[in-house]
Amino acid sequence: MNQLKEFWTLVADVWQRGTLGIDFTEIGIALAIFFGFLIFRRLFTRIILARVHAFTERTTTELDEAVLRAIEQPVRFIPVVLGAFFAIDYLALTGALQTAGENLVRSLIIFNLFWIFHRLVEPLSALLGRLERAFTSAMIDWLLKAIKVLVAVIGGATILEVWGVEVGPILAGMGLFGVAVALGAQDLFKNLIAGILILAEKRFGIGDWIRVDGVVEGTVEGIGFRSTLVRRFDQAPVQVPNAALADNPVTNFSRMRHRRIYWVIGVEYRTTVDQLKQIRDEIETYVAANDAFVPADRASTFVRIDKFSDSSIDILLYCFTRTTRWGEWLKIKEELAYRIKEIVEGAGSGFAFPSQSIYLETLPDGTEKAEVYTPPAHYE
Repeated sequence: MNQLKEFWTLVADVWQRGTLGIDFTEIGIALAIFFGFLIFRRLFTRIILARVHAFTERTTTELDEAVLRAIEQPVRFIPVVLGAFFAIDYLALTGALQTAGENLVRSLIIFNLFWIFHRLVEPLSALLGRLERAFTSAMIDWLLKAIKVLVAVIGGATILEVWGVEVGPILAGMGLFGVAVALGAQDLFKNLIAGILILAEKRFGIGDWIRVDGVVEGTVEGIGFRSTLVRRFDQAPVQVPNAALADNPVTNFSRMRHRRIYWVIGVEYRTTVDQLKQIRDEIETYVAANDAFVPADRASTFVRIDKFSDSSIDILLYCFTRTTRWGEWLKIKEELAYRIKEIVEGAGSGFAFPSQSIYLETLPDGTEKAEVYTPPAHYE
């Protein structure tokens, strides 16, 4: 029995001493306080946040709902910070443990605040919509990404300062490290600078149809820090390094004011001058009277007898359509082709095709004539 009492006394002493000088009972109560706030966190989410969501849904603006959705997770983290604060406060720590506990709570508070700032960048980007007059949407997207990175870096530096870590020497060391990385990652920085130049010069934007000879042709879907995503017309995505787009000529078809039709119409050589004039005049009248085409005073328009080719008399048709949409442009070209065929045939002429004529005036003397084949009698 005495040994049992001694053992129990030893257990009680260990329990009271606890760990790091803190009684296990106090540790248990502190953990109970912390988990109590976790339970409160679930109630807070179900009751208070649900009511706030219901209120924002009744408002006329969508900004408040977007802000609430963005900060919902950081707000739900607040009871965790409160639980840590009250649990550490109950333990009444002293010395180094007290300092560590205060630093932990400060770090949680800083983390939560910068988390909120980071999440607010996205919904508040609507306020930057006015900048699209001066900058492209891709540039604004880059600006938002840069702000997010800046918020994360400042938040991390603030937490490090709480724990007594000096940020200055770290930045200096990162500068030396950055120089070393730059020497081995020249292509990366070249593409980054090229991407900035593309956005600054507004060569193209998201949704534009571009062509870079020998590189890619398609629709731009995204402009990143290193590469640009272009989706080809066969729907295959292509990641093109920004340097390839900055160093090569880029044709931006989406910024065409009009779309060109350039045809050479070949008619037969038997076509008379009057027929040629009739064909030319009727084609010119059709183009001038059709609203689908740009007037001659706004864009170059020509219908002229161009040249005498090997097999045809060529009529040059040069004009522009108002639409730049490929499907609509094809439809206008189709209707124009129908009308030109009617005009040419109505004038009594026809379309020429490549041909050659051989003229043989006389046969040389002594030329052997072909032998006439007479089939045998039994085949008759």
